[in-house]
Amino acid sequence: MSQVGQTTARALLRRLAVEQAECRMPSLTAAIVRDGRTAWFGGRGRVGDHEPTPATQYRIGSITKSMVAVVVMRLRDEGLLDLNDPLERHLPGTKVGHLTIAQLMSHTAGLTAEPPTEWWERTPGIPVHDLIDRLDDKELKHRPGRRFHYSNVGFALLGELVGRLRGTTWLKALRAEVLDPLGMHDTTARPRPPHATGYAVHPFADVVLAEPEHDADAMGPAGQLWSTPHDLARWAAFLCGHTGGVLSQDTLAEMREPAGVDDGDTWTSGFGLGLQLSRSRGRRLSGHTGSMPGFLATVWTDPADDVGVLFMANTTTGMSGTLTDDLLDILHEFEPRMPDEWRPVPADPELLALTGLWHWGPKPYVLRLLPERRLSLEPVGGAGRASRFVPQDDGTWLGLDGYYAGETLRVAPDHLNLNTFIFTREPYDPGAPVPGGAGDWHA
Repeated sequence: MSQVGQTTARALLRRLAVEQAECRMPSLTAAIVRDGRTAWFGGRGRVGDHEPTPATQYRIGSITKSMVAVVVMRLRDEGLLDLNDPLERHLPGTKVGHLTIAQLMSHTAGLTAEPPTEWWERTPGIPVHDLIDRLDDKELKHRPGRRFHYSNVGFALLGELVGRLRGTTWLKALRAEVLDPLGMHDTTARPRPPHATGYAVHPFADVVLAEPEHDADAMGPAGQLWSTPHDLARWAAFLCGHTGGVLSQDTLAEMREPAGVDDGDTWTSGFGLGLQLSRSRGRRLSGHTGSMPGFLATVWTDPADDVGVLFMANTTTGMSGTLTDDLLDILHEFEPRMPDEWRPVPADPELLALTGLWHWGPKPYVLRLLPERRLSLEPVGGAGRASRFVPQDDGTWLGLDGYYAGETLRVAPDHLNLNTFIFTREPYDPGAPVPGGAGDWHA
């Protein structure tokens, strides 16, 4: 199953072997996905009497959340909900119904991290109506929108929201709309052979203890699913943009946008809409981590490079924390991606005439013409507000990113109007309608 060279494959497998041996894992699998396909798979340790394979199931824990989030976004795209809707509009009867769907998806609702039950990951679940009855103001730990605070309970509520709007269960909706269309037929709610048993490894001895596994019931959308390296590689391809029609590229990009970050001197991790975000070693990654008693799993993707990495292990704790980054580094070192060939592209003469220097007051900017009639406006020298723009049917351009995301650019013969800011060919061109006027330059 390797599409990488022999030298690369050995370097990747050795890094995996070091992790399995030094971190004392019963079994460990990993894979790299490139250009929508599995480029490398490796497995170490034993599941029963055999080495793990791409078909071996492991529990993926909170990676389940990212899959549930895709169904929520499909509902949004169909017009069945708005992300700013309060939960009570679609899920009446809960005392936390004022929280919005977007807040729940981005973990900014201020809702408690764990349900008001026994340790839910290690005990049989309770029905969803019982969970909803237990939620009250005491379970709100922060003002909604104030800060990022991870909440398993929030995704339990989102799963019930999906079930009610689809007239079925969250799991059946996920199966029909996401898993089956993506060919993830071995992603299931309960384990099926061959699957790994979840273990805790003793901290001071080389012995293991089997961990419990139950149906989480109401908390299922927060971490119920089991999957395989093969299926999780397909999920990584999806997150890189090979969506198979399940979700639009624009909606997937929206899910990756930071909505909350873990506070610190510089943020390295955060959350979008159902997706975890990470800035690591110069990469902007999106995906999700997962843990349940006896299992650890992670899938990270770098859509800009169309590459993803994942691992699945049957241990409660003990990972080094650098495995995924190291595997990506090895791939980049041994087999860096070739840049796409540059080719000339036909240009509309009117758009070509717009390119070049423009000035925001005295500050020079460069307007460039991109493929598909898109525009890029960037400050000379790189410091300042930069955005790309996409053409609209009414002859304007819409900001795609940066400071001007969502704002409108209008083109006139002698100036650009970018949401009231006037850009001119010369600094403060007196012939252009610069608000406040423009006189002569003098010493």
